[in-house]
Amino acid sequence: MTTSRKAEIERTTRETTVSVRLALDGALDTPAAAAIDIECGFLGHMLELFAFHSGFGLAVTGRGDTRVDYHHLVEDIGLCLGSAISRALGDRRGIARYGHAAIPMDEALCMVTVDLSGRPYLVYNAALPAQKVGDFDTELVEEFMRAVASSAGIALHVNVMYGRNTHHIIEAMFKALGRALAAAAAITSADIPSSKGVL
Repeated sequence: MTTSRKAEIERTTRETTVSVRLALDGALDTPAAAAIDIECGFLGHMLELFAFHSGFGLAVTGRGDTRVDYHHLVEDIGLCLGSAISRALGDRRGIARYGHAAIPMDEALCMVTVDLSGRPYLVYNAALPAQKVGDFDTELVEEFMRAVASSAGIALHVNVMYGRNTHHIIEAMFKALGRALAAAAAITSADIPSSKGVL
């Protein structure tokens, strides 16, 4: 069983430069539990909420071609976060593997269920009333979730039950994602949680 479940991922392309540091057990050498410095205010706010509700130590920096839009930056942050989750989990020995959270945010309710199976898959059922929150294109939430799922090797199911305010709906998603991942990543035994003996 790993004793230090931490990871650092850096990704530099012609479009973005992203760095993610993650500690699944909350110990990260930053002044706060979450230190988010990215060129996308709305996603930065959502990542702060994700970190708080997961209990993970998280530091993210991100720069990119935001003069075009936020697509490349959002996707690459998702890829780096997912890679950090996978690396920090190691061989996934001892984890609970499954996690679920249903989070209300005022009138909105979102359910997120995860399986840290090593097999990436995204189910995303979210009808967002508005196309933008501020200058953020809300369709990018699905791109972020897909990037996390694919690079983390997890089955991720995001189901919005209802809601009218788009900000509230997305906030509920990120809080639920944090809670569900924390439950799934919790150490509950010394065994690989699979009948196959490997994840």
